[in-house]
Amino acid sequence: MISAFSAMVRIVLSAILGGLIGTEREVHRHEAGLRTHILVCMGSTLIMLTSIHVFDIYKEIGTVDPSRIASGVITGIGFLGAGAIIRYGMAVKGLTTAASLWITSAVGLAVGCGFYFGAIFSTIIVLVVLLFLRNFERTLLRKEEVEHGIKK
Repeated sequence: MISAFSAMVRIVLSAILGGLIGTEREVHRHEAGLRTHILVCMGSTLIMLTSIHVFDIYKEIGTVDPSRIASGVITGIGFLGAGAIIRYGMAVKGLTTAASLWITSAVGLAVGCGFYFGAIFSTIIVLVVLLFLRNFERTLLRKEEVEHGIKK
């Protein structure tokens, strides 16, 4: 059984990790920012904690699979992410924001089940991708434009 203190630590950690990812999105003025990412991460953590709690309560009575609720989270976040994706003519915007919501929910699930290392390490990698690969992509794109004689 997960103690109340452990549950609080997990929820606070998920708020922090989701907030780190959301801060990057907020700074770059994306639709899903700080509050959205915190809520997605905390919600995923709470759902995982609830799933584990239900498993603890009913494990002696029957077969209960705590991973079933987690799989529902991943599916549900797909719908939230789809709402972040917008098509402008031939361009599609919001894919990275949708992906950041999806990984944020996975981080929340990891925190909820106590897999702190995976959650923290993944958050670090997400921040590296969001913060540093943006410039790499822009540099790469400019190089391709010069090589192919494309003008913007």
